[in-house]
Amino acid sequence: MGAPSATPAADRALARPRRRPAAAVAALAALVALAAGTLFDLRTPSPAPAGAPAAEFSATRAYEHVKVVAAETHAAGSPANDRVRAHLERTLRGLGLETSVQDTIAPEAGQLSGAAGGTTLARVRNVVARLPGTDPTGRVFLVAHYDSVQSGPGGNDDAAGTSAILEAARALTTGPRPRNDIVFVLTDAEEACLCGAAAFAAEHPLAADGGVVLNLEARGRTGPVIMFETSRRNAALVGAFGRAAPHPVGTSFAVEVYRLLPNDTDFTAFLDEDFVGLNSAYLDGGAIYHTPLDTPESMDRRSLQHHGDNVLALAREFGRTNLDTLDAAHDATYFPVPGGLVRYPGWLTWPLALAGLLAVAALGWAARRQGRTSLPRLAAGFGLAAVPLVTAPLAAWLLWTAVLAVRPGYAELLDPYRPGWYRLAVVALAAAVLFGWYALTRRAVGPAALAVGGLGWLALFGVVFAVVAPGGSYLAALPALAGALAGLVALATRIDGPGPVVAVTLAAAVAVLVLLPTVVLLFPALGMGMGAVAALFATLLGFAALPVVDLLHPQAGGERGMAAARARRRGALPALAATLAALVCAGVGLTVDRFDAAHPIPTHLMYALDAGTGQARWLSHETDPQPWTAGYVDGVEQIDDEFPGLGDPELRAGPAPRADLPAPKVEVLADTRSGTERTLRLRLTPQRQVRLATLHVDATTATVRSMVVGGRPVPVDRIADEQRWDVGLVFHAPPPEGLEITLTVTPKAERVALRAMDASDGLDGLPGFRPRPPDVGVVGSHTSEMLAVARTHHL
Repeated sequence: MGAPSATPAADRALARPRRRPAAAVAALAALVALAAGTLFDLRTPSPAPAGAPAAEFSATRAYEHVKVVAAETHAAGSPANDRVRAHLERTLRGLGLETSVQDTIAPEAGQLSGAAGGTTLARVRNVVARLPGTDPTGRVFLVAHYDSVQSGPGGNDDAAGTSAILEAARALTTGPRPRNDIVFVLTDAEEACLCGAAAFAAEHPLAADGGVVLNLEARGRTGPVIMFETSRRNAALVGAFGRAAPHPVGTSFAVEVYRLLPNDTDFTAFLDEDFVGLNSAYLDGGAIYHTPLDTPESMDRRSLQHHGDNVLALAREFGRTNLDTLDAAHDATYFPVPGGLVRYPGWLTWPLALAGLLAVAALGWAARRQGRTSLPRLAAGFGLAAVPLVTAPLAAWLLWTAVLAVRPGYAELLDPYRPGWYRLAVVALAAAVLFGWYALTRRAVGPAALAVGGLGWLALFGVVFAVVAPGGSYLAALPALAGALAGLVALATRIDGPGPVVAVTLAAAVAVLVLLPTVVLLFPALGMGMGAVAALFATLLGFAALPVVDLLHPQAGGERGMAAARARRRGALPALAATLAALVCAGVGLTVDRFDAAHPIPTHLMYALDAGTGQARWLSHETDPQPWTAGYVDGVEQIDDEFPGLGDPELRAGPAPRADLPAPKVEVLADTRSGTERTLRLRLTPQRQVRLATLHVDATTATVRSMVVGGRPVPVDRIADEQRWDVGLVFHAPPPEGLEITLTVTPKAERVALRAMDASDGLDGLPGFRPRPPDVGVVGSHTSEMLAVARTHHL
């Protein structure tokens, strides 16, 4: 142990270089350079030109398909979707691939539902093509959905995935055939209910033996493609991803988070049928998601190139792999670093988490033993470190609340149109909280105690994550372990030499490599509404860098009077600079991201007509209606009794003129009784071009025992015991000739009451509708611009 210093124990740091300003500049420059390299590695590749070699992926060639697929809105069942499907068939057959269309009725997958309750189905027409392998050990499925939402053409979601698969298919057919079958699956009705994927995974002959699924999605317009979801026991899959993908961006933490969220894509349907695979998407630019702005022109073709490069390389990798050996029996922990993907077996999660905890404890013991701190100060350092952990996320939330007060239209967006300045404001605010906290507590508690306290929270988070989200434990355990080991090295060397500075800088570098990509990727993944989460992880990154942060402060100890005041002022400068940066960034964000014709304010409006009573309403789910919407709706009304198929118990409503629109027709094809049961064979036929049709049974008139739709027995899902409507059916893309439904019920009244509704899209031409001004847009909702007509039938 070193000899005691004349400096008071409370002021002893892990590093005290002789030339403090030079050490601070060198350490910060190294970390900034590493951070820049880390962010640079997350960039998207430049789009390859149309003249790129035939065996390579070209975003320029793929974009020609994007322009066709997203030429117009093409929801499942629409004539526009028929035209898209014809293009897909022509393209795949033109490549010499075995191509067919799976035309069937399928139930929903996952937890999605189009009604207030009940069963959701759709007529789907999946386009399926196969490239036969030379000696198959299994099949590789390249999957994307070709339908769009009703409120936009889907230039990114999912013309990007569809077109990437078409271009990858072309590239795969130009070279030697793979060992394994490659199956191209372009699904229908994903936006409605994931029904196309559910039909293929559960019923198509090519899916009978399972295989590896590579699903391509988009929830924005730009940014890196993130591999955000995997099947269980993913170590072998992640190994292949790390080896083969030219731009491997993905984290096991994202997989853990996504598994906890109630979100679904087509990948969900494949997981339900025990397939294995990887799910990828680009997420940034979410303001256009599901809106009319999701056009081909909105697409960043670098993101398309990223999608295509990865899926083509992975198709080749899995195409030559013995797929019988893919089950690794455990999940991997993995994260991106410049030049590749770090990955290690998931069974190391607990050893590393415990090692981090023990190393921090050892550092605290050693620092106390050397007289750098004391047990009470260590306890104070750990307790006080909770302050920025709470304050930084709270400050981020308050910042966004203030921004929403100025710009309430943001509440309807996944993210602002230009969110970059707001993201910088959140990071700067987290830094301001950390710097301010450190300046206020450093002299009283001591740098060493605060450093150990911050690492203690990282170690604790590592253990907590190991319990609740093992794939995310590395985010805290590795920086804690690196920081503690660096601290022990610093204690074992001369405090005023270069060794301690180098050690703590290397530990901070580990934290930058591990945590910075997560902070950056959390913003587009969660949106500014959850910017507090990014602020939390930015604070954890700051904890790991506290010994470097300490170099920004003057060496403490022994100052009195004016010298002490100058030291305090200098120590406050980083916090003041970060606070000023946060305010400036937020102000610039409000200045540059205004609503205009190119970036319209989102609004939501529907029209609902009860054809039986003749009453019509404008409806909106906006809680605080924008001025344009307020011209149609005012108070909140209960609407689930009249329109159970809309899926909302209450909405803002206003009176609307009645339009001359027919309700769906309900015909009785057969009516038989057996004991206490009555069987009704019905035909539900829309009388106009619609996107969906619904049928609900009045619980006061009958209890539904069984239901058959289009010849398919379906489960009877009841809504709620105390609601009027006992059972609901939502059918997307109903055929023009109508839908045959057989209900077996136990009557409670002489006549059974059924509520039939259908819904189309587009409000233009309705009486009383005034088109939106150029700076007023459509929110990305599955009910935006919906036109619903309902009637009750008594049988």
